[in-house]
Amino acid sequence: MKLTDFRIGWRTLLQEPAYSLVVIAGLGVGFAAALLLFGFVRFSWQYNAEVPGADHVYIVKQRYNVDPKAPWFDQAPMMLRMAAAKAPGVLASTAYIPTRPHIKGLTTTINGQLHAMDGLTVMPEFAGILGLQAVRGNLEAALERPEGFAITEAAAIHHFGTADIVGRTMLVEGKLLRATAVLRTPAANTTIPFEVLVGVRSVLAEAHVQEEMMTGKSGWWGKVLVRVDPAASVTALTASLQQAVDDAPGIQNVPPETKQRLGQRKVMDVALSSLRDAYFDRDMGQTEVIAAGERGNPVVIAALAAMAALILAMAAINYVNLAAVRVLRRQREVAMRKVLGAGVRQIVLQLLAESMLVALLATGLGLLLAWLALPLFAQLVDRKLDGMLSSANIGAALALGLALGALTAAYPAWIAMRVRPSQVLAGRGDSESARGMQLRRVMTVVQVATAMGFAAITLAIAWQTVYAMRVSPGFDPAPLLIVDLPETLRDSARVRSFVAALSAQPGVAGTAISEDAVGRHQVSWLRDLKRPGGISASMEMKSVSAAFFEQYRIAPRAGRLFGAAVDKENDPVPLVLNAIATRDLGFASPEAALGQTLLFTGFDNKVLQKRVVGIAPELRFQSLREPPHAMAYELWTAGMTLSVRATGSLAPVEAAVRSLWPRYFPDAMIKTHRADAILALNYAEDARVAKLLAIATGIALAIAAFGTYVLSAHTVQRRSKEIVLRKLHGARRRAIGLLVVREIGTLTAIAALIALPLAAVAINSYLATYVEHAPIGYWTLLFALASTVAVALVAVARHAWLAMRMLPADALRV
Repeated sequence: MKLTDFRIGWRTLLQEPAYSLVVIAGLGVGFAAALLLFGFVRFSWQYNAEVPGADHVYIVKQRYNVDPKAPWFDQAPMMLRMAAAKAPGVLASTAYIPTRPHIKGLTTTINGQLHAMDGLTVMPEFAGILGLQAVRGNLEAALERPEGFAITEAAAIHHFGTADIVGRTMLVEGKLLRATAVLRTPAANTTIPFEVLVGVRSVLAEAHVQEEMMTGKSGWWGKVLVRVDPAASVTALTASLQQAVDDAPGIQNVPPETKQRLGQRKVMDVALSSLRDAYFDRDMGQTEVIAAGERGNPVVIAALAAMAALILAMAAINYVNLAAVRVLRRQREVAMRKVLGAGVRQIVLQLLAESMLVALLATGLGLLLAWLALPLFAQLVDRKLDGMLSSANIGAALALGLALGALTAAYPAWIAMRVRPSQVLAGRGDSESARGMQLRRVMTVVQVATAMGFAAITLAIAWQTVYAMRVSPGFDPAPLLIVDLPETLRDSARVRSFVAALSAQPGVAGTAISEDAVGRHQVSWLRDLKRPGGISASMEMKSVSAAFFEQYRIAPRAGRLFGAAVDKENDPVPLVLNAIATRDLGFASPEAALGQTLLFTGFDNKVLQKRVVGIAPELRFQSLREPPHAMAYELWTAGMTLSVRATGSLAPVEAAVRSLWPRYFPDAMIKTHRADAILALNYAEDARVAKLLAIATGIALAIAAFGTYVLSAHTVQRRSKEIVLRKLHGARRRAIGLLVVREIGTLTAIAALIALPLAAVAINSYLATYVEHAPIGYWTLLFALASTVAVALVAVARHAWLAMRMLPADALRV
């Protein structure tokens, strides 16, 4: 192939600007969608790839079997750091925790302004295991000095305005810290995000935290990382860590009834998981100290990759169809070139040059569109994708464009090779072979089936997501505002003063304290409740203030609920259960539990007596993906979640909170949320997927419509003589129109037979992740079929009309 071939191809494209614009724009849009989706898929599969030897770095996980339904946690007793360091084959081990619990966050003061930062308190070896590098200052000194800290370049620029900040200071809770090192900013696709690092001897680490991180004697949980020699046995290391847990008195010290319920199961199971697999290790629990962090669904990522491939294939099919029709129209040109001595190789190379030129122009347009759409796309997938259009990815996109150009040239070149000059120049132009026409019909079926499948799945996911967001959580969330406090009400005089001042504001109907908001999982803890001389059951404990049920307007199912006029705050005796808890405790009915005494074992292993005063209805602390479980409510105001009920609009209440906040908490960042927004966060990923699918469905339907349009146009052209002969023999216009529509209708029916069963399987697989479904049925499939048929009819309508108005004299003219 020579440069001359590309020049001729360029001139050919300029001769037919409408055709060129259509094929380049269509292929470019498909390319843009595919590039964004493929880029995100690659971004997801490359989590933690920046860590040197990430395949041999392991996260220590554990499952605390005291709760029969406990999830795995990627947190473990920090004593396992030392146990791992002594095990054969371990090259390094470390532990780290958030500098401040994630529910509170790290707030700093820089130049008199408050800044929220993501900070970690780390043990030695952390920087070495993750391969962190200082671009300024001394990282080792930053983690050794009590007042030192290390910060990433991006965080330094964001918070200080410059990366050259070694020696600069910031204030944290009255303590002065000095920047000692600036780190190269880690990749965005990491499951260990941070902005600031401090060492275990930092002034921000309380004495008991320092002792626990260094000794692990109390069994506190943290994040434990282990680098293992590639030749070492991970199974043997896991067994060694399991034995360390089995021998730890602090972990094994559980009530006798709990041990009896565990039977042969261990109190805690230990496992190792590769850091490279952490992003897709989805079913992780979290505590009030450490969040589970970003996680991805491998099924969703694989589906997005398939979606990208299908959209690109649909766009390529459109181009092939258009190029094939164009070659059929250029048969006389091809025939003349053959007569003048052009060989098959020369003709094929010319068509290949045209195809590759179109593909490269479309790739350039696709890259431009992808760059323009990247901010919106990043918002849709909720990830930082600033570096996705790197030079390597652009190079890969250009290579993909060249490959696509070569591939899409194959069929038009095959048509050109079959052109017979003697027949074409004699006026008996070759028509497309039956096999070729069948191939293009198959490609159109693929386009229509893909669009139909996308539409059905999109509707199902969107409908289920809307249903989940609107289903009642057991109360009306609309008048409730959630405020995250910096300290607990029970232990903070300024919190109590703030709540009192806020309660006196116009528009505030009342306030209540809880450990967490309904629908959020930042704080969750489990304890055993036992009937005297009877069975015990593990359940989730919810600590609330006396006014909690009143402010949420929740009525009892039986007995009474807590009330500010009846109950005393922090009274350890009254207890409210839900119906599931009464069943797990062996009561014949919820009413039978009223007035009964239950034994409660606290974290200090002291046994207290509690009396059941009422049965609460089921509240959706969990999402619709989790079945409701046993729950108990106690009076305790050591929570940091304030629920504020408004008498009318929430806007004046939010304004009142913002007005009062600086007066009582000048060193804390304000965090407010509407209660319904917190509930909706459980389905944020579903909503994002639904939006992505909606966009992809729109693109797919547009491509399918265009493909149908091209096929109907060629059908009318190919069968023009047949159409006019039918007219001459008395066929009515309606019959001619149906002739054109029938072919497209048959292809749409075949596409439906392929797409709808596959879509039904995908929809059922998605709904299986929920314990409660929207009343979807099969209407989504029928709606997808109807919408695709409507699009196909619109696409074919013009050419059906042209066929109906076709004049015999024009069609039969030689």
